[in-house]
Amino acid sequence: MRGLGTKESGCECQEDRSALSHRRYITCVSAAITGLVFDVQRYSLHNGPGIRTTVFLKGCPARCLWCHNPESQAFGPEVVRIESRCASCGTCAEVCPHGAPPAGSELCTACGACVEACPACARQLAGREMTVAEVMAEVVKDRVFYEESGGGVTFSGGEPLAQLPFLAVLLEACRAEGLHTAVDTCGFAARDALLRLVPLVDLFLFDVKLLDDARHREWTGLPLEPILDNLRALVAAQATVRARIPVVPGHTDGESDLRASAALLASLPGLEGVDLIPFHRTGAAKAHRLGRDYPLESLQPPPPERLEALAELFRERGLAVSIGGGS
Repeated sequence: MRGLGTKESGCECQEDRSALSHRRYITCVSAAITGLVFDVQRYSLHNGPGIRTTVFLKGCPARCLWCHNPESQAFGPEVVRIESRCASCGTCAEVCPHGAPPAGSELCTACGACVEACPACARQLAGREMTVAEVMAEVVKDRVFYEESGGGVTFSGGEPLAQLPFLAVLLEACRAEGLHTAVDTCGFAARDALLRLVPLVDLFLFDVKLLDDARHREWTGLPLEPILDNLRALVAAQATVRARIPVVPGHTDGESDLRASAALLASLPGLEGVDLIPFHRTGAAKAHRLGRDYPLESLQPPPPERLEALAELFRERGLAVSIGGGS
């Protein structure tokens, strides 16, 4: 789990919160606390209700075969190389102390020198340190769209719960601004810490990949039971939770698997609904830019009629279902 970063500010706010108004405390601490972010996506329509800004935090404990953001996995910056833009001018090799090794090489320290020097923007840095204040400066730009559409801010990743201290202050800052918040999570985190976030989160988008522990471990790298325990704990704490199920052909789309998921979710009182998230192929190109293979290279997205048939399994249980991430 990534630790809490701070910038030197000399501010007494972190030492004596009791002497300050909550809003002033958040404003002051927001300038000092940092985390690792790999993207801030404005006008996002598939990560919760309305028009949203999605903040993607870097680092994830899972290694899902179908991950569509492989640049989100590592807990540190990485150099991404876009082959189609490269003019083979050699500038990157001139400025790099290691001669600009290929993407994914252990020689690369992600110092960013090649990124700054590349005239074609063929090299990019995935992951940068940002303060809470810097993130919030981006987030509030679209306040009018949130207000008109019932949208807000979604924290995704990677796994946002892997940067809990940073995430908690971001959520407090959003609350101080009156912004609707959502957290998109795989659910793998310390339960006590997760439950402390409940008052700050308007909506949890909670992944339920499949209910077979052996295959869950094989395909995601994580045990299943702690995740399901956290899901039940959130529902018991009366958090607003929407389940998200990735529909990956040949992996998570078996009818018996989805019937089991539907039965579990129908047993959770107050669950807001279910999103079926169809597999797509954007992860393959991103993996190649990182110098990695993509294990599901030849897999095709599920057809719309297949998604509709699977959605019916959840409707039969009385669950509200959408296809895609909008809710």
